[in-house]
Amino acid sequence: MTGDREREPGRLPRLRLDELLEELQTRVAAVKGTRDRLHTLLEAVLSVGRELDLPQVLRRVVETAVVLVDAEYGALGVIGQGNKLTQFLPVGIADELRAQIGDLPSGHGLLGELIRHPEALRLAELSEHPASSGFPPHHPPMHSFLGVPIRVRGEVFGNLYLTEKRVGVQFDEEDESVLTTLAVAAGVAIENARLYEETRLREVWLEASAEFTGGLLSGVPEARVLEAMVERARQITSADLGVVDLVVEGTAELRGVLALGVGAEAHRGLTVPTEGTLAGAALRRSGLVVSSDVANDPQITFEPERWKGLGPAVAVPMGVRGVLVLAREAGRAPFSDAETTPLPGFAGQAALALELADRRRDAEQVSLLEDRDRIARDLHDLAIQRLFATGMTLQSAQRFVEHPQAVERLRRAVDDLDETIKIIRSSIFGLRAHEAGEPGSGLRVRAARAVEEAVPALGFTPSLRMEGLLDTDVPRAVADEALAVLVEALSNVARHAQATRADVALTVRRGTLTVAVGDNGVGCEGGGRRSGLGNLEERALRLKGELTVEKGAEGGTRLDWSVPLSGLS
Repeated sequence: MTGDREREPGRLPRLRLDELLEELQTRVAAVKGTRDRLHTLLEAVLSVGRELDLPQVLRRVVETAVVLVDAEYGALGVIGQGNKLTQFLPVGIADELRAQIGDLPSGHGLLGELIRHPEALRLAELSEHPASSGFPPHHPPMHSFLGVPIRVRGEVFGNLYLTEKRVGVQFDEEDESVLTTLAVAAGVAIENARLYEETRLREVWLEASAEFTGGLLSGVPEARVLEAMVERARQITSADLGVVDLVVEGTAELRGVLALGVGAEAHRGLTVPTEGTLAGAALRRSGLVVSSDVANDPQITFEPERWKGLGPAVAVPMGVRGVLVLAREAGRAPFSDAETTPLPGFAGQAALALELADRRRDAEQVSLLEDRDRIARDLHDLAIQRLFATGMTLQSAQRFVEHPQAVERLRRAVDDLDETIKIIRSSIFGLRAHEAGEPGSGLRVRAARAVEEAVPALGFTPSLRMEGLLDTDVPRAVADEALAVLVEALSNVARHAQATRADVALTVRRGTLTVAVGDNGVGCEGGGRRSGLGNLEERALRLKGELTVEKGAEGGTRLDWSVPLSGLS
């Protein structure tokens, strides 16, 4: 009876019941594991979405992916121009081993397969895939593989690569589903970070434009404001080199008036054509020009060696006045759209500020010329007439003086008055030169203009002192030579002296014209002479003069170029 009762319908054998209980426990554990994994995925999505700094977002995405699918290695590759990887962020490989492996991948082999076909790819053995090209030396072995694309606004931004599943032989469908979900969340987070970065950059560029415009309009020297502008642009874009090339008036050439950063010496003071240069291309197109590798760019044919060691570069015109060029060292990431989009507006604002500064200087020049006219009239109508009358009085008084020494003193006083009248007349001539139809033709005006034009290359404004009858006693040919000497001497200071101050003096004394230029720079090492001084010496000898170069009283170098004026015309 007992055995029959154990076989009654509806009662299962004890063995079958144990199996069902074990299966139920397994399914409960699976459900619990799935719930925990979904909870982890949700936390990961929220964690990634909280970041606004793009580099941090990318790093957080790949670190989260490794944890979610239990992979030993992970990486995120960002796709750039030409479907190449412009960034590659690996996780799981120590820095020492990464240095031994060498250059990061650019998108060949299996990594390139995901770029060409942006769809999820899961492999039990990655070496068996036709696109696999093997590993470089020192690279750790990898077998299982899972890759998914990351899309931002429908476009593929990059790919997530996971290798070496820790538990189990290979990645499964659930791993793929989890990673795909994370990739969607990553795309949203990346887009948010991009928008935040673009907004932040716009604010920074606007602040820089305001600083630049305010500096120019407040009367700060143009050279100093340009230097601050270039330095600010370098900081905002993380550029290693910044160059400002301004158009040489009346020519199809540009001159590097300012260069800061890596290799700046190769660009500072250099005159370049508009053909075969990056700056020229930007000026001709009236728009932004980008180069991914400026050192090897085929469109740059004029002295390409200037860009040695540099890679990504961008040039933007500053209206019709010049061009701003920014460059990074070779191997660095190209300039992003977020970095370059505000550049034309910034450069246009700079061009407008320069134009307004020119208008302000023109107004100041008109006011100065009016003052000169008034001073010239007063000198002619009042000072000269009184001096002349005083001289006549002294001359007439000589006949009433009998003491020889008193007569001699009166004679010297009359001669001094005559010399003073000549100096005043020379000054009046210089002040009124613009009325004669030849504005700026006098040596005084031309020398002042030459000093002003040297300011951008020097980075500071030299002091200028002029004495004697420069506009009346110096023949035009000699004035031309003196002006060429002054320009060359200031160019030498800008290129070689590393000076922060320079003093210029033009004097006419006892029939001799002297051009003196001193600086507080490094001086001429070992008594040697800077390049270009041979030309200055030849100019002096041709006019029967001399050139002396010696150490300044307070360091630096002092140059004196002197020529006699007697017998010259």
